[in-house]
Amino acid sequence: MMKKLYVSMAMIIICLLAGGIAFALEDVKKHPSCKYCGMDREKFAHSRMYIEYDDGSTAAACSIHCAAIEIASNIDKTPKAIMVGDYYTKSLVDTEKATWVIGGGKMGVMTERPKWAFEKKEDAERFIKENGGELSTFDGAIKAAYEDMGQDTKMIREKRKMMKNKMMEHKH
Repeated sequence: MMKKLYVSMAMIIICLLAGGIAFALEDVKKHPSCKYCGMDREKFAHSRMYIEYDDGSTAAACSIHCAAIEIASNIDKTPKAIMVGDYYTKSLVDTEKATWVIGGGKMGVMTERPKWAFEKKEDAERFIKENGGELSTFDGAIKAAYEDMGQDTKMIREKRKMMKNKMMEHKH
């Protein structure tokens, strides 16, 4: 009897966890790829961003770089909520409540100077110990994204050009 109870409890826990993960990535189902670069938002769940505007519309990006483009190009829309994937858990968290890390040795998404978000400050501090970088706020991270925009866009264009050239060489 106890064995059945333990098995039932384990099944309930597994279902709840699976449901939580599915719910956590609900934004990815709605917006599977970044509208600016085409990257897979599930693959980049640790850096993805989700924006809800006050008019009820939503937008999604793979990174703070692409989210900065979204926000700047929709100047007449007011964001009601801006969420970001926690680096470790991949859960969406409020950008204003997250602890951000700028810089460090871990390669960034769509940027030379990485910008990562963490729900817990302790996680950000652990990341810095392992990879370097500096603590920041969302205001600091979005400011850095705009500061880096020109150089990052140039870097992305160069990488895409190289990839296109490699593809052309393989065709011949």
